[in-house]
Amino acid sequence: MVSPGPVGTSDVVVLGGGAAGLSLAHRLVETGVATVTVVEPPDGPARPAERTWCYWDQGDGDFDEAVTATWPLLRVHGPDGSPLTVDPAPSRYRMVRSAVFERLVHARLARAPGGRLLRATADTVRDVPGGAEVRCTAPGGRTLTLRSRYVFDSRPLHALPPARTQLLQHFRGWFVHTRTGRFDPAVADLMDFRVPQPPHGLAFGYVLPLAQDRALVEYTEFSRAPLTTAAYEAALGHYAREVLRLGEFRVETAEQGAIPMTDARFPRRAGAAVFRIGTAGGATRPATGYTFAAVQRHSRAIAAALRDGRANAPAPHGRRALAMDAVLLRALDTGRIDGPAFFTGLFRRTPTHRLLRFLDGATSVREEWGIGLRTPVGPMLRTALEVPFLPRRAHPAPGTGESPR
Repeated sequence: MVSPGPVGTSDVVVLGGGAAGLSLAHRLVETGVATVTVVEPPDGPARPAERTWCYWDQGDGDFDEAVTATWPLLRVHGPDGSPLTVDPAPSRYRMVRSAVFERLVHARLARAPGGRLLRATADTVRDVPGGAEVRCTAPGGRTLTLRSRYVFDSRPLHALPPARTQLLQHFRGWFVHTRTGRFDPAVADLMDFRVPQPPHGLAFGYVLPLAQDRALVEYTEFSRAPLTTAAYEAALGHYAREVLRLGEFRVETAEQGAIPMTDARFPRRAGAAVFRIGTAGGATRPATGYTFAAVQRHSRAIAAALRDGRANAPAPHGRRALAMDAVLLRALDTGRIDGPAFFTGLFRRTPTHRLLRFLDGATSVREEWGIGLRTPVGPMLRTALEVPFLPRRAHPAPGTGESPR
């Protein structure tokens, strides 16, 4: 472990205290790879609202103390209403709330001799001889200058890189409390297609029970543009009352957001000593929106690279996985495949443990061929032949938000 230097110096500066920034800082400090300063916005409008992150994992993890709930079973409802319940063993589906996660990692950084948390607004980042420099504004207007060997920047991009296809995964969720027990706390509903489908893209419900009378109930769309809050509220009301038939219930809190589902090439480097991580660095899986588990893998890979003296940030996802995602996004965007039927079919025809490994990018070529043959082969093949020749165009960045995936 390198001892912390003066207030303005450390081995690594991490910009942003969300899932990606705090996960990397924790990994570097806990393993003794580097001293770290995390720069988070001060309290106020610049700090994001509380968010929910979900992922599947097996065994013990680094952040088990922050896990709010787990589910041993997963369920998908087809468009015809037929349910399919699957057992992802040895994995379990897990929920982490951002506020609990932040408190846990903040406490660990405070205990570690090489960890430091700074509440300030990062203004500029630039390469300097021997590393990088970050200029920040602290509460009260005081200017701070931080120097480090490396900077890892998790802040959202102002504009997305050019892409051949860009959809949004946009959503609104209610944390509801029902008058009577309406939920099975052992089963998470990942995709419930018993909702009206939009003219373009697909829509589904998402239910994470926290108790028999409490759950996160969400309406999600994969489409080109977000809805108004009023439209989300109407869709959620229909889903909760007409599909789930919850009876009398109270909405305790709500969360809303949009994330890009894009085949854009996210640059992992913003300078000789400046790297991008998290969604800004391409950690969000383009075809699903899942990010939290990929962030953990990416943090481990970065820590290993720095430990071995390699100044780079490995790609969060493999090229093969990104190529398959590009084909799926294009097939959904063109309407060549029926989204609800496609995703329902994947769960019906693929062993769950293999499907989850596929979604994590951990399957072999042979396994991926087997999964591909269980999809609409003609439309997917046509799309695969088309994608390499499509032009990449600029798209606006979505509004602030993180999917509960």
